[in-house]
Formats: sequence, C-alpha cells, structure tokens
Amino acid sequence: MKQKFLLCLTGIVSLLLAAPLFAQGGSAPAATAGTNWPAFGGVLALGLAAGLCGLGQGKATSSACEGVARNPGARPHVFLFLILGLVFIETLTLYTLAIVIFKT
Repeated sequence: MKQKFLLCLTGIVSLLLAAPLFAQGGSAPAATAGTNWPAFGGVLALGLAAGLCGLGQGKATSSACEGVARNPGARPHVFLFLILGLVFIETLTLYTLAIVIFKT
C-alpha cells in the first residue's frame, strides 16, 4: 500500500514539475518553421483509425453472418447487436476525424 502511494505521489510530482517544460516559448527556429507536424500526425492517426475500424467492421460482419448461419432463428437479436457494434466502431473513426479537424 505504501509503495503504491509513493508511486502515485512520484507521478503527480513529476507531472507538476514537467508542466513548465511544455510552456510556449519564443518563435520556432527557421529550420522547422515550414513543418506542420500536428497535421501530419492527425492524418496518420485518421488513416490508422479508418483502417483498423474497417478491419473491425469486417470481423463483426463475418461473425454475425456465421451466427445467423448457425441459428437462423436468432437473426433479429444478432442483427440488433451487429448494427449497435458497427455504430460504435464507426464512431471511433468519426471522433478521430473531428479531432484532426479541430487540431489542425
């Protein structure tokens, strides 16, 4: 218990001490003035999120088709949870898109 407390306290103190490191300083050096790293990171994150969400949607649809093929009587229940799962998966991509739009 004491070790966990010390670990948490160390983490909080290090975060409080690190905050001034991220304060805005002077102007950027001339060598990096043209690089737009947040936009690059946002586009990379959006591509990664869209690709992985596509894989997740394919896996969910495949599993739903297998479930209906094994038990056709469970189609309404499987369909409901399939649509709900697809909505949650697609929401992840839309949240990533919103973050990219607002941050760049």
